[in-house]
Amino acid sequence: MPDHLPDQYTSIITGGGGIGRALLARLCRDPRAGRLIAVTRHRARLEQDTQLDIERLEIVEADVTTEPGLQTLSDYIDQTPIHLLLNTIGVLHDRQNDQSVAIAPEKRIERLSFEALHHTFHVNAATAAMLISTLIDRMTRHPAIMATLSARVGSIGDNELGGWYAYRASKAALNMLMKTASVEFKRRNPQAIVLCLHPGTTDTELSRPFQARVPQEKLFTPEFVAEQLLEVINRRTPEDSGAFYDWNDTPIEW
Repeated sequence: MPDHLPDQYTSIITGGGGIGRALLARLCRDPRAGRLIAVTRHRARLEQDTQLDIERLEIVEADVTTEPGLQTLSDYIDQTPIHLLLNTIGVLHDRQNDQSVAIAPEKRIERLSFEALHHTFHVNAATAAMLISTLIDRMTRHPAIMATLSARVGSIGDNELGGWYAYRASKAALNMLMKTASVEFKRRNPQAIVLCLHPGTTDTELSRPFQARVPQEKLFTPEFVAEQLLEVINRRTPEDSGAFYDWNDTPIEW
């Protein structure tokens, strides 16, 4: 798992949220996995997760939404070939100390702000592209998979409800960046697969304020989502590179 990759493949998982930790836990149990590198801003969160085999992980404490964080990761990896890059970093709502405006999904266009647009585009779209830009020279000579968490609401063709302007637009931008990267990889590494993945509504900090109206059967555990996403990834071939799939292995229109 994934079958496309060689034995003792090297994995990098960015983001220490619920889905990121569940993916790490699942990959820890894969006998074919080699180096397993977790990239997070909160090392303690990983160390306190009882589902993780901490001895199995290499933890890089870095904020890869910043250039210094990307450089820290690049220096740590050095020239190690990267076979699997899973990006789980994303923001839907946020209130950081350096923000004057709370970031939250907008129900009306009057609620939009430059700050919200800038922050969501930076975290949700630019970070994934900059990860690939930073690490590309270590993913071009062998089978490689790059998958990032997107969202169905980023589909322009599927947008029937409106609202959530900044989040929708940032995920649509992410999809375009990954699609464009997949075109370049077809030339630079025909063995590469670039994917956008919709995990469904998962019981994590990101979705928690919006779970009240979600039917219980449609609110997934991180462990279920990790299994599903890895299975979706495992079914892909280089001919699928540049595609957008949901957790149930169903293509999503752009």
